[in-house]
Amino acid sequence: MSALSSSSTSRNDAIFISSLIILWYSTNIGVLLLNKFLLSNYGFAFPIFLTMCHMSACAILSYVSIVFLKIVPLQRIKSRSQFFRIATLSLVFCGSVVGGNISLKYLPVSFNQAVGATTPFFTAFFAYFITLKREAWVTYACLVPVVAGVVIASGGEPSFHLYGFIMCISATAARAFKSVLQGVLLSSEGEKLNSMNLLLYMSPIAVVVLLPAALTMEPNVWDVTISLAMEHKYMWLLLLINSSMAYGANLCNFLVTKHTSALTLQVLGNAKGAVAVVISILLFRNPVTFIGIAGYSMTVMGVVAYGESKRRYK
Repeated sequence: MSALSSSSTSRNDAIFISSLIILWYSTNIGVLLLNKFLLSNYGFAFPIFLTMCHMSACAILSYVSIVFLKIVPLQRIKSRSQFFRIATLSLVFCGSVVGGNISLKYLPVSFNQAVGATTPFFTAFFAYFITLKREAWVTYACLVPVVAGVVIASGGEPSFHLYGFIMCISATAARAFKSVLQGVLLSSEGEKLNSMNLLLYMSPIAVVVLLPAALTMEPNVWDVTISLAMEHKYMWLLLLINSSMAYGANLCNFLVTKHTSALTLQVLGNAKGAVAVVISILLFRNPVTFIGIAGYSMTVMGVVAYGESKRRYK
């Protein structure tokens, strides 16, 4: 009887984790594709305002999830210095999301994902110079194909756009910088926050920063948004779904990490990028070349080798 019970529990766990992974893929890839659709194909060319919508949804839904649904225990800010550290992380996080959204205005999703795959290179770079953390030389050697692959993919990308490329690289670097900075600024046991509580506190700060930035740098955002909403009756629904999915991606990332392992997350993350590339090419029909595919493949293989090397030489 106990064997049957154990087998049933294992099966239920497997179904739960599989469902989580599918939901994680769906929300991550969904928000990426919807961002591209809104920014490039729909005429909603306001990446700063779109990011503000995402952060507003994250602020509201984080509060509901933690305070009312109690998905994770509420962790309170304990000092003014901790608040300023969280605010610093929020600004860097804003920069990474805005930069990524701006790049989607000019670059196809496939190339955006190829550049985004270089995150381990920037993480290793910032970890080396900020925390003085050293890796084995083999681990650093694995980063060579990561960078080389993007250089090759750039040369073979028919829709290459220099400004979009710069913004995408900047967003990738900011994302890596935030992860390293988070480890430094919230390193003490009393100040550590899980990712969901960190999002709860970062999101409102991001909204406060992004609102004046959107009104200043995208002054016609309200007029165009209202005009689009009158022309397309599903405009507000698209924005609501897109913003909710942005929060869902963060929540699923936290839950997948909690119920699997860092290594599993890394492997799934590499596969997710490849899936996003294939789906985006099928949906948006952006031209791809053999050189571009070869470059992206080299980058992904370099990322996989880097992860495996870090695991072995830990």
